[in-house]
Amino acid sequence: MKIMTVDNEKLALEGLTRTIQKVLPSAETVSFIDPEEALEYGTREEIDIAFLDINMNPVNGVELARNLKLHNQRINIIFTTGYSEYTGDAMKIHASGYIMKPVTIDKVRKEINDLRYPLQKENEKLLRVQTFGNFEVFADNEPIHFAYTKTKELLAYLVDRRGSLCTNGEIMAILWEDDASEKHTSYLKNLRKDLRASLEERGCGDVLIRRRGMIGIVPSLIDCDFYEFMAGRPEARQNYAGEYMAQYSWAEFTHAELERLLEG
Repeated sequence: MKIMTVDNEKLALEGLTRTIQKVLPSAETVSFIDPEEALEYGTREEIDIAFLDINMNPVNGVELARNLKLHNQRINIIFTTGYSEYTGDAMKIHASGYIMKPVTIDKVRKEINDLRYPLQKENEKLLRVQTFGNFEVFADNEPIHFAYTKTKELLAYLVDRRGSLCTNGEIMAILWEDDASEKHTSYLKNLRKDLRASLEERGCGDVLIRRRGMIGIVPSLIDCDFYEFMAGRPEARQNYAGEYMAQYSWAEFTHAELERLLEG
């Protein structure tokens, strides 16, 4: 995936680019202060998403977007601006999205998840998770190995929660059961760092949602047998053989839910 960022204010451009890289760490990002240089690059390279500031000189963002679309009709244009009066112009050229500054992780993620021209699935779902039987996780069909055994269990629990943000206290209660004391706080911090680093190393860092004291995943970015089962896919139900994350005792609650659904 290739992303272009254009803003003729240096600090704004650097902030925009950093924010996008936090949301999509595996994407290739090219940045331009000069919109004319951006256009020249866009005529040579295939760009998937272009984040364009509207109020630029000598070429404004709307004009730049029109010219980029002449070379690539399926480019996703997302405008960034501090001025709401440009909304009409942006919509006339069928932009994918519109972000009012300041640009934040939540705003970028919202637009990425609702692109006018969705990206190919192979770019979206690099992570494959197996929950039937024992829990296993793969990136590009290769097992992911973590520095700590508990990191894998942390990811398993986040998968089980299906996108719900989980607090540190909740996670400690799950991972250490009756011994969920404050002494595990620093250990959990290491697990979170290990999980983030391991996923980013394999180009899957955008799967994680991190907040202060909370963490979750983006289910739509994961190829998961459990999610397919819950969506009613016949093949997923056939693949279920009565075991769900068998190595984790806390998974029995979801296991029981699967059994009830199967009987129904």
